[in-house]
Amino acid sequence: MDDPYHNNVSQQVTEGGEYTYTQDGGGQDGYPYQADYPAQDEDARSDATEGADEDEQMYEGEYQGVPHPDEIKEARRAARMEARRKARQAAQQEDEEENLPEQYETIMEDCGHGRFQWMLFFVLGLALMADGVDGFVVGFVLPSAEKDMCISNSDKGLLGLLVYVAMMVGALVWGGLSDKMGRRKCLIYVLTIDLIFSFLSCFAQSYGFFLFFRFCSGFGIGGSIPIVYTYYTEFLQMDKRGEHLSWLCMFWMLGGLYASFTAWGIIPHYGWGFAIGSELQIHSWRLFILVCLFPALAALVGVVFMPESPRFLLESARHDEAWMILRRVHDTNWKAKGEPERVFTVSATNIKTPQTEEDEFIEIQSDTGTAFQRWTVRHVTMLQQVMANIMSLSAPEFRLQGLFLVIVWFCLAFSYHGLGVWFPDMIKYMQYEEYESKVKVFHRERVERFHFNFSLVNQIHREGEYIHDKFAEIEIKSVKFEDSLFENCYFEDVRSTNTFFENCTIKNTVFYNTDLWQEKFKDCRMENTTFLHPKKGCHLNFQEENDIVIYMVSFLGSLAVLPGNIISALFMDKIGRIRIIGGSMLASSACTFLLLLSFSQGAVICWQCLFYGTSVAAWNGLEVISVELYPSSKRGTAFGILNGICKLAAILASSIFAAFIGITKIVPIFLAFIALVCGGLVALKLPETREKILS
Repeated sequence: MDDPYHNNVSQQVTEGGEYTYTQDGGGQDGYPYQADYPAQDEDARSDATEGADEDEQMYEGEYQGVPHPDEIKEARRAARMEARRKARQAAQQEDEEENLPEQYETIMEDCGHGRFQWMLFFVLGLALMADGVDGFVVGFVLPSAEKDMCISNSDKGLLGLLVYVAMMVGALVWGGLSDKMGRRKCLIYVLTIDLIFSFLSCFAQSYGFFLFFRFCSGFGIGGSIPIVYTYYTEFLQMDKRGEHLSWLCMFWMLGGLYASFTAWGIIPHYGWGFAIGSELQIHSWRLFILVCLFPALAALVGVVFMPESPRFLLESARHDEAWMILRRVHDTNWKAKGEPERVFTVSATNIKTPQTEEDEFIEIQSDTGTAFQRWTVRHVTMLQQVMANIMSLSAPEFRLQGLFLVIVWFCLAFSYHGLGVWFPDMIKYMQYEEYESKVKVFHRERVERFHFNFSLVNQIHREGEYIHDKFAEIEIKSVKFEDSLFENCYFEDVRSTNTFFENCTIKNTVFYNTDLWQEKFKDCRMENTTFLHPKKGCHLNFQEENDIVIYMVSFLGSLAVLPGNIISALFMDKIGRIRIIGGSMLASSACTFLLLLSFSQGAVICWQCLFYGTSVAAWNGLEVISVELYPSSKRGTAFGILNGICKLAAILASSIFAAFIGITKIVPIFLAFIALVCGGLVALKLPETREKILS
């Protein structure tokens, strides 16, 4: 075995930590001359060779596989060199990431705020308007759809629940994907999905298909809010963000106004419908859904002509594309201001573009395998990155502010959407109570050989006797017959609404072409009774099902948001986001106590408008601060999670508040008050972001 001490072998460590060996050829078989050894201390030589034959000297641990001490030292030295290299690389990347926000802010100031931002403002505003419209569609069409498609009360509640669940899932999914696929691309997907399935729901004749199409539509449009705010924020400079994001919030209000106004003008007109063949019936409420597609369609067309967010492109290391877009923004704005000669001075090579290991991994994998393998690797990796992005929000630097934001979002959404359900339901209940107070009661009446050729409305008949009577071509609305006798009677062309026969005896009676059938008779005794050409199924009665007061309530509630929107936009950058959110929520909590004084429909409408007007400022401030607190690589993901929390709160609030209608109004008002006070106090703990550069 070669003596390691007599080989002229030098060991070097490369930058990557690998060993290289070089050997001088000073003698035969590679052994150098003794004179080539460096001078060695006499004591050192004697200590190293004491008690051993110099010719057979070797490292005693070599047979046991134990590394030589010199090798251990070299390995440690290599590890230290590798650690220093990684530290330098991390420091350089951190320096680039710190410089990018300031550099981007300077570029946006150089580009100015002008025509380009206003074009994007209206395009994204239409997308936000489409989300606002979708929030009202189900509530407006449900009274007609439940009759048209024979929807039971349990199924009716399922429709509203699933639409909100779909919007919650859509916010989570599309918010996360927008940080990996791009804001513009995801917004195009979102609007396309909403358009396709909303259009299909117009023609769905069965409740199952209608439910499926509305669920898919909700999944699409649910991602619009996180994407819209993230997208528009990245085209705004710091001193414009608060004001212009607040102006953008007005489009959600415009969506409510558009939906209320068109529902008011279309749904009650039954004659506006049409039929395609004998099976496909298009009633006016389906035309309303079709008209509600216009904002989403206009937004989709506009987004196609808009560029991707340059900030997203820079985070994705696509600096050439980002530079072209920034130059387009610069030239569009300054040409519109009459300075076409102004030159965009930023060089593409000088823009910082931090590259992450995840991006490198995707690019490496995309160069190998078949097209399907590349597609699979890219999308699976993207989903892994989205999940990693979501998990990274639990890091210590985001944990506390994220918890505060979740609490504020949940409290505001719980009270706002809960009262949003409570207001119209309370008005309906008051209408029902007023209607019930005017009911006419007939006790033990005897009517013989009489022709009923007038409508029976809001009546109760107890222990009556009807002998040889005729009911022809009339409407029976909200009428109950209890313990009555019908003998030798004839019913023809009768239309009924909320009409029932309980514990009645019906003898030798004919029902011809009526909608009085099995479900209308409860515990009744039938003797020699005939039903000819019954109108089984569900039939629309727009005079009964479409109360214009409900449309007016929604319209006025949306309109009441306008003053609060204007005030919050004007003062968002002056007094700060935190004071806007906290002050608005605490003021809204005070407004809820006025609901205890609502003893009439007019009072409920008045307090509803006041509540909406004061609470909208909190929504605007919360949406602004949510996009400013998180870095660009996580902004869409974080906003999507927060918006998903909002939808979850809406689902819980809708169920809880609706359960107390007709029982008590103290519990809903108390719950709304507690939620608003807690959210307003927690909001004061959030950091102020009005002078914060987007990280």
